[in-house]
Amino acid sequence: MSEHPFLPPLGATIQSGGVAYRVWAPAVSFVQVDIRISEGGMRNLPLQREDEGYHMGWDVEGRAGDAYFYDLEGYGNLPDPVSRGQQTDVHGRSLVIDARNYSWRDVHWQRPCFRDLIIYELHIGAFTSEGTFRSAVAHLKELRELGITAIEILPIADFPGERNWGYDGVLPYAPARCYGSPDDLRALVDAAHSHGLAVILDVVYNHFGPRGNYLACFSPHYFKKDHPTPWGDSFNFDSEMCGPVREFFVQNPIYWMEEFHIDGFRLDATHEIHDNSHPHLLAEMSVAIHKRGGYAIAEDERNCDDMVQPVEEGGMGFDGVWADDFHHILRVGQTKEKVGYFRDYKGSLAEVISTLECGWLYQGQISPRIQSPRGRPCRHLPTERFIHCISNHDQTGNHAFGKRLAELISPVAYRTLSALLCLSPYTPLIFMGQEWAASTPFLYFTDHEPELGSQITEGRRREFSEFSEFRDPEARKRIPDPQSEPSFLNSKLRWQESKTDHHAEIRALYLECLSFRRMHLRSTNRKDWCVTKLLGGVVKIHYKFQEAEYLVIFDLLGGHSGTLDLEGNWALVLSTEGKRFGGEEGITFDSASQAFHFAEKGLILLAWTPNGFFSVENCKRKTSQNF
Repeated sequence: MSEHPFLPPLGATIQSGGVAYRVWAPAVSFVQVDIRISEGGMRNLPLQREDEGYHMGWDVEGRAGDAYFYDLEGYGNLPDPVSRGQQTDVHGRSLVIDARNYSWRDVHWQRPCFRDLIIYELHIGAFTSEGTFRSAVAHLKELRELGITAIEILPIADFPGERNWGYDGVLPYAPARCYGSPDDLRALVDAAHSHGLAVILDVVYNHFGPRGNYLACFSPHYFKKDHPTPWGDSFNFDSEMCGPVREFFVQNPIYWMEEFHIDGFRLDATHEIHDNSHPHLLAEMSVAIHKRGGYAIAEDERNCDDMVQPVEEGGMGFDGVWADDFHHILRVGQTKEKVGYFRDYKGSLAEVISTLECGWLYQGQISPRIQSPRGRPCRHLPTERFIHCISNHDQTGNHAFGKRLAELISPVAYRTLSALLCLSPYTPLIFMGQEWAASTPFLYFTDHEPELGSQITEGRRREFSEFSEFRDPEARKRIPDPQSEPSFLNSKLRWQESKTDHHAEIRALYLECLSFRRMHLRSTNRKDWCVTKLLGGVVKIHYKFQEAEYLVIFDLLGGHSGTLDLEGNWALVLSTEGKRFGGEEGITFDSASQAFHFAEKGLILLAWTPNGFFSVENCKRKTSQNF
């Protein structure tokens, strides 16, 4: 992880002559390593101060499993900022880890093309009842059968306490010990690759959590005050002594790729990563990731096309960006919510069409919420660059009671939006449990020490004070306490329900839609499709390929009838109101007259081939097969 090949990486690394320790601590003149060996003995290793504030030393007796602190002059014993694993918690000793001990089985693994990604976002702690890296392996086959090609894991950098969404991480090189050991994470990645699943890691480079962050003890130059983030001071990427800070972060994705075989990264809130230098830190990161064949995805609310423009053309070089306008418009259209960022959206059919045509809605229009222009034109960008969803960890957890979209809208509407997500031209992201309309909420949960925890609880409830139903302080007390363990336990998926009743029917819809997408809608070229309003609330997406054509026709309002004017014989492939998906056959389509009728909201998928024959039954059979 060092820019200098003759120097060991930062942290504690196994070398041929023992363990090398290297740390950046320009604020102190003396550092020694306080080492506790597995047999219970102790030894101290003074480090030699080098240029630029680095300290380095060799422990010739060192080995994997040694637990250590850095003893900093004036600060006492502290964990390693580049800890690869913690013994107890983020305040305790760091562990010497030997990544070479794991025997990988994925030597023939090849990452899918980015355009083929169907992403499944999951939280390790809530994905299974056990909440561990190892336990997640048991459900990978089900995800692959569903049609998923990549899992995206919420942040796992070690954090305070035993439960957290992951955005309070303070040790970005250490897998959270509450989920298992570093080798347990390697086993999860290895198993994912064996099932044909890429692994994307959510990483946070814009802030650290409020407890367990000891970077300022090693150097005050890690942070700067002139660009505060909503969560505290920003990192110093462009001011005095920023070089080691940049190296600390740029080397992080490289570490995850080299030592854990991670395939790509979703960078949290890149709009809060401030850097006025050239190259921008984000561009430097995307180049490093791409050099190793990985993916780079940004979460960025600005709707800026330069995020996905090539670095050589002045962009940041990301493969994709979360485009939340799609979610917000559909959510407002179905729930009529108008609080917070939802104030920027009408939920109208015109907004839906514009976003489907372009990728995001705001392309320079004035945002009513921030009273300034937002976004840039994006119609020129490839469709795979836009990550669309109808649910994710934020949009579920930001509800006061962690309610999922399936609980907020009708089953008819949920089936419609689900199929639209799967069959649209953009890269779909599915939040864990969404594919079977899971009954469990996804609440905001933390495990901070009592004083901070009480502030978190009060702050969480205060966030909802602008909601009419929570203006009364007594009403806000009903909002689940993030610090309460049941908030975490109640958020765990119940996998057994995915195979029962209406949950299994919803899963069948996702299975067929995603499988059809994989087999027939692989092209992301904008010339291969168009979006058109037909009448009332009815819209069509028309895919035109050399070998076949497909129509996705949906009604977001319900109750509309019409007749298509198309050449050839068109077959009905699926309807969201089919009984096998839990519907009541409320949509009709007559292939002879091309007449359709939506009794309520819904979506139908039609197909046409040059030879005039499209076997719907054969298609269903193929989409139900494993791949």
